[in-house]
Amino acid sequence: MVLNMSISRLSVIYSRAISGLDAPLVCVETHIANGLPHLTIVGLLEAEVKESKDRVRSAIVNSGFEFPRSRITINLAPADLPKEGGRFDLPIALGILAASGQISIAELEQYEFAGELALSGALRPIRGALPFAIGTRQAKRSLFISEQNAFTAAMPGDNLVYASKSLRAVCDHLNSIHKLQPYIFIEPANVSATVYDQDMQHIQGQPHARRALEIAAAGRHSMLLIGPPGTGKTMLASRLPTILPPLTTEEALEVSAIYSLAHASSPLKWRERPFRSPHHTASGVALVGGGSIPKPGEISLAHHGVLFLDELPEFDRKVLEVLREPLEAGFINIVRSTRSAKFPTKFQLIAAMNPCPCGQLGNINNNCCCSTTQIQRYQNKISTPLLERIDMHIEMPIVSSEILINTSAVYNENSASIGLRVARATKRQLERNKKVNSLLSNSEVKMYCVLDSNCQKIMRRAIEHFNLSARSYYRTLKVARSIADLDDSSDIAIQHLNEALGFRARLHNNSASVV
Repeated sequence: MVLNMSISRLSVIYSRAISGLDAPLVCVETHIANGLPHLTIVGLLEAEVKESKDRVRSAIVNSGFEFPRSRITINLAPADLPKEGGRFDLPIALGILAASGQISIAELEQYEFAGELALSGALRPIRGALPFAIGTRQAKRSLFISEQNAFTAAMPGDNLVYASKSLRAVCDHLNSIHKLQPYIFIEPANVSATVYDQDMQHIQGQPHARRALEIAAAGRHSMLLIGPPGTGKTMLASRLPTILPPLTTEEALEVSAIYSLAHASSPLKWRERPFRSPHHTASGVALVGGGSIPKPGEISLAHHGVLFLDELPEFDRKVLEVLREPLEAGFINIVRSTRSAKFPTKFQLIAAMNPCPCGQLGNINNNCCCSTTQIQRYQNKISTPLLERIDMHIEMPIVSSEILINTSAVYNENSASIGLRVARATKRQLERNKKVNSLLSNSEVKMYCVLDSNCQKIMRRAIEHFNLSARSYYRTLKVARSIADLDDSSDIAIQHLNEALGFRARLHNNSASVV
């Protein structure tokens, strides 16, 4: 194929970079000039982008086109925006083909392009396809992307996405040789199963903890489970997603965008809330996110879902302390020398711990072998400021042999029926607050969690007796509001407040110790 360099020597292709959950526009400008054959790419590039010149050259040749034997300069603008990943392979290749007259430039302004190229010209998926697609939709352009990214990119529903297998297929569309059809997003059917693999009905005994989990689910409250090994702490926490309402469309898009940045299409099933359970050896960066190119951590991957920290005191104390700010703020700002990123962190924290290093403190046989110093050191691994940010503290005793053996005599309510009550309580909160109770600000607590004179007297005595801080006071009222919502009560009654105070009594009975 003989190139006609008089057709066009300059082309502009639109693509996007990734900056946190944003996808800023990048213009891939290609200029072909006379001179010795050479390819230069500029524009604050990471190593992956610099290496694209070799991938692009092979992809163009193996797709049946000719690589220009001229001086080629490619600028990824703006110059001060960092570019990383293989997402720019496709727009760079198209820029060269457009500038050399091998593809039509008539409709290029209508499209944005993203994709990593194989040496054969095949199109590979990229990280962050959903934020890219959202940016393209806002710019009112159509998006060309790999087939593997098409489902995620089409999630917004009202944007045009073209799924392509290769560079050649994209070029054939632009040259009107073979037009691609827009990808149609079909939302997966939600199976409303009444029985789950992990169901609340499988939990024997622990009525107090089951009740607490229902309250926590209703208001999305954080919770700490304390008890000896084998009492069902992990089992109970793992069943929390089965009683939570499904994600709304907006929430599902937010969660999918975060997982898209982690190079995953979706956390679990469509509209299913994520459940993250990092090991206690996880670092602070793994938990909150980071790296030279900021990426979301476990607290962001648990956005609109559950973050379960088992064996809480085994986590490094410095790692746990990084949870304090995002737990209240609902977002995390990750700042590095050359860039920064902001990720949402509206997760529900569920933590579990033993009462002492050996785990036997307070059990029936009272066979704990830990000294007072060992117990104190173990419990002091969790700071009081972090404990105060956990709404509910629940003790889980050893389940009696009678309950374990005579299972037929114990009625266990399943997740589906509990979930219906939780859904009703959540709907009540959204209609009243426009948000769940755990996200209420202090001013909103004063507006929606009003106490009558009798409840005010109880609260005053509790503040004096337990030495409640302002944070504990507001969190107690939020929990009481959730209990009232489960009872379909418009007002917080005495029984609601007393039950909420019971979930904080363990912490404030001895402010120097968890136990």
